[in-house]
Amino acid sequence: MGSSLAKNDIHIVFHIKYHSMEIRDEDLGQVFAYIGGLIRNMGGIPMEIGGIGNHIHILTSLPKTIALSDFVKNIKAYSSKWIKTLDESYYEGFCWQAGYGAFSVDYRNLDQTAHYIRNQAEHHHRTEWSEEYRHLLDEAGIAYDERYAFETD
Repeated sequence: MGSSLAKNDIHIVFHIKYHSMEIRDEDLGQVFAYIGGLIRNMGGIPMEIGGIGNHIHILTSLPKTIALSDFVKNIKAYSSKWIKTLDESYYEGFCWQAGYGAFSVDYRNLDQTAHYIRNQAEHHHRTEWSEEYRHLLDEAGIAYDERYAFETD
């Protein structure tokens, strides 16, 4: 085979640390745009980024040159530093939780997943984050220990 070809579409979810402050509604659009830029700089293709003040959903292609764990680590590290520049006094202690969820998305379900991410604010009027995350894990068949999947540090 002459070249390496890959298309790995991933739905990534991560939450703020519980002692951290939430991202303000007026800052969310900038945060999503910044994360999109980070993804493009790493060679990924951001398809949809959304969420609410306490967690983020990302639908993206995973670059073939970077491991998923490094990809997410970079997004979280650089965005966390950048978020603090939006308002140094408000976001001084901002940080993401250590873990994340990542779910492969079949190319036939990209539009449905993007729609789901785009409508997070409406979705969370009815559903708590932990209930949503539990559903995603169960639907993907991922075994987890409640003590660690929903850790509050």
